[in-house]
This record gives sequence, C-alpha cells and structure tokens, in this order.
Amino acid sequence: MAQFKLENELSNALSHNAPLRQGPAPRWQKKTLQDTSSVDMSFNTSSNNSTLNISLNRSAFKANPSPGRNVSSLGVGNAKTSTKSSKSPIDELTRRLTPGRKSDRKSPLPEQMGDRFIPNRSAMQFDLAHYMVTKGSEDENLSPNSSHYRKTMSENLLGEDISNCRILAYQNKAPQAPTGHANALKILYSSTKNPGSTKKATRHIPQNPDRILDAPEILDDYYLNLIDWSSANVLAVALHGSLYLWNASSGEINQLLDMPEHEEYISSVSWLNEGNVLAVGISTSEIQLWDVSAEKRIRTMKSHTTRVPSLSWNSYILSSGSRTGVIHHHDVRVSEHHVGTLINHTQEICGLKWSLDGRYLASGGNDNLVNIWSADAGVGQTDAQPLHTFNEHQAAVKALAWCPWQPNILASGGGTADRHIRFWNCNLGTSLNSIDAKSQVCAILWSKEYKELISGHGFANNELIIWKYPSMAKVAELIGHKSRILNLAMSPDGKTVVSAGADETLRLWNCFASDPKKKKSGPTSSSNKSEMMKFTIR
Repeated sequence: MAQFKLENELSNALSHNAPLRQGPAPRWQKKTLQDTSSVDMSFNTSSNNSTLNISLNRSAFKANPSPGRNVSSLGVGNAKTSTKSSKSPIDELTRRLTPGRKSDRKSPLPEQMGDRFIPNRSAMQFDLAHYMVTKGSEDENLSPNSSHYRKTMSENLLGEDISNCRILAYQNKAPQAPTGHANALKILYSSTKNPGSTKKATRHIPQNPDRILDAPEILDDYYLNLIDWSSANVLAVALHGSLYLWNASSGEINQLLDMPEHEEYISSVSWLNEGNVLAVGISTSEIQLWDVSAEKRIRTMKSHTTRVPSLSWNSYILSSGSRTGVIHHHDVRVSEHHVGTLINHTQEICGLKWSLDGRYLASGGNDNLVNIWSADAGVGQTDAQPLHTFNEHQAAVKALAWCPWQPNILASGGGTADRHIRFWNCNLGTSLNSIDAKSQVCAILWSKEYKELISGHGFANNELIIWKYPSMAKVAELIGHKSRILNLAMSPDGKTVVSAGADETLRLWNCFASDPKKKKSGPTSSSNKSEMMKFTIR
C-alpha cells in the first residue's frame, strides 16, 4: 500500500508541478520505524526545484518477498540527495523502482530464467505476428508473380523477410536428443516382443551375372529356341550351324554337331527329361536325336516341309512346331515316329510347351494365338480342335511357361506390339491377369524356390525382370545385355538362370539362390530320428 501511495503521489507531483505533502505517519508505521533501523526511505522536497529523492534498502525486498508484506519493511525519513549522479531525479526513481535491474537481485527472475515451452514476450514482434496471423488465406490462390510482389512489399514495409519469421519466440532452444542406445525411447520403440511378427526383409539378388560366356554367331531370330539346360547340368547352345555343350559342373565345352553347309543352321534344341538325349531341329525341316554320353546321333526324323523352330518333350512323345503352323507328334520308340498332327495356327509356331503333368500342350504362334491342346489331341484324328484358344495378345507369342505349383496355370508373353504377360486358367479357359511389361517379351521361367517368375525382354529395355506372383510387383531388374534377350534356361537346381542375348553373350544370373536361414527337413533328419528310435526302443 505504501508503494502504491508513493507512486500516486509521484504522479500527482509530476502532473501538478507541486511538492509532495506528507501527513503524520500511522501508528503501525511508527512501530516499524523503531524496530527496523536499517531500512531508510527519505523524501526531500523543495519549493524551488521540486526535487524528489528516494532511497530504498535492498535488504528490505529480500527479507519480505511477499507482495503483501513489503510495506512493513519500508521506512519514510529524511536523507540527503546524492550529488554524484548526473541523472535526473525522475530517471533515478525509475531506475530504482524497476524490479528487473541486476543490482536488485542476485538470483535471476522467473522471466529471466525462462522456460523453453513458454514464449518470451520481450523477443516477439507483435505487429509482425498480427500481420502473419490475420493475413489468412489471401496468398493461397496468388500467382507466382503476385506472390513475389507481396513478398517484396512485405520486406520493404517490415524491413525483413516474413517467410523466415516466427510468431512465437522462445528463450531457450530445445535440447538435442541423445543419439544411439543412450536414448531410452529409441531402445523402447525399436524393440519388439514378438520377433516372428516382424516382416521379413527382401532377399538379396545380385545385380551382376556370375559368369559371362561368349556365343559368337548366335542367330538374332526372335522365333528360334537356341538354348536348353538338361537335368544332368549340361547346357546346349546352338551357334548358327554348330552345337556346343557346356558342362556347368566341370566347365568343359564340347562341340557335338557342325552342319556341313553354311546355309543350314540349327533352329531349336530340347533335352529329354532324363537329360541323356537331345533333340535338334534343323532349318532343312528334319529333327535329329543325339545320345550325348556317346556323342552319337541316334536317328533322324523327317515329317515337316519347313524349318522347326520349337520342340517340347512329354515322356517319349516329342512335339515339334514348324514354320507352316503345323504341329507334329513323334513317338521316338517306333520306326513310324509321326503319330499325330495338330492344325490350327496359320503362321510359324515359335512357342511350344507341355505342362508338367502332361495333360496339356500350349502352342504360341506368329498369328498372335495361344492354343491349349489335350494330351490325346491329334493322335489318330485328322480334325483335332484345341480345348481353348486365347487371342488377347496383339503380337507373336513365343514365351510360354507352366506354373510348377499350379499345373493348370499358364503364363504367356507377347512381342513388340503387345508387350504383355498374361496368365490363363487352362482348366476353365479363362484369363486370370495381365501386366504391361513395357518391352518385347521373349521368354518366361517360373522359379522353383520362390513364388516368382522371371521374364527376358527385347526392345526397348533388353533386360530381365523378376516378378512376384500373383501381385506382379517387380522384385528386381537385371541389366547387362546390349541387345535383346533371345532365350532363357534354368539350371536343374532352380538357382541359376542363363540368358542368351543378341549381343553374342550368355550371362548366368544367380537370382533364385536358396535362403540359408530357411529350415528344411530332409531325409537325413528323418533317418537320424529312426536310428534314435532303434536304440531307444527295445
């Protein structure tokens, strides 16, 4: 109360230019003057210069921090005015009554200490903050020129770039979060109670081939099938008129066949399932059978009138497709080998594949058709018709592959004008799915280890793509060939894929390697268990 009274008298004195008048001190204040001799506050008034001098004892504020008890430590008396100070009495009074000066307190005030969650009012620009808050959504629909003009005007008017200004200002910055395992929250949220629920990371697929083999004079012909990998781990490669065998286990290379005339060339190769007999289609329309172990030609079969670009085995039945669009069945056990004929295509048959269970034969031709034939079609018949005919492709269909875990699912790929990979249910004769591969599809293979398939492409990307089935999401893209990929073949263990390119190279990709962490129960474990049972049970 005494402080408020003092400030009222000061304001009256300044407004009326009159000296302060002081009445008799109250009884409670007289008692305080007697008990507190160290507290001294004096007013000296003069009618000549109207000077006011006030002296405050700092110990009085420290002894009575409570606002309600400050008046008990104040004393009013006479004191001499200090002549050393050059400041006016009003400036001196203002300086002494300011609670934020450093000489009044040894410990920092709450507003000086600050809190990083409470804005610092003294550091904020209220005019700028008001402008930034009230401008609203005026700038949302402005053109770039108008926005630049508004920004320039704000810089000129306010003297700074308002885009970098903040409405709220804080005294202290937020502390830096601890890094590494020193952060307890990082350990808490990065750990999991159920490791089995964590999504498995994508497997590693090498982006470079394991090996590159030269394939000089390989024919750049989209319709031919020039490589095949046997169950005995031997790769057959046709290079124009020569046939070479590459043993993947030992690395040995042998030449099995060399055509006498340069005009003749090999148009297709296909291994028997057992891997000891190789069928070779020739441009002269004949088919040769070779015993690879003895390096001897077994027999020559003639039934077509043009080249044979596709071959496929179903046990002892060899099916061959010709340039005229006719398919022949050959029983290699008898002398009269030609036992069936299938006629439905009108142009060259560049894709031919028996299903794994031997129930269906799929044929793709340059007439953009995919035909599905039954196993007994054409045998003893002259007008056999396909079970299903798919005409959705817009280009030649060379790439054909049967799903290993769903024998009735067929994948087919179209040429440059189509570029689609399509899936068919051959039991129902319906289309399941299709995906635009963005490039000419030359070959397709299903993986034996994963629910995936790989496709080889020509124009315009010349790459291999691994797809996740059935989502058809891209798993990996393998790039290396300089020209289109002509054919694909898979190793007997299902881990390696070889691609034959028009750039006269063979590239081996280890893209389906087995997962070492995957547990497999083989015959060894079961035999060990049986042996343990023999010793434990008597």
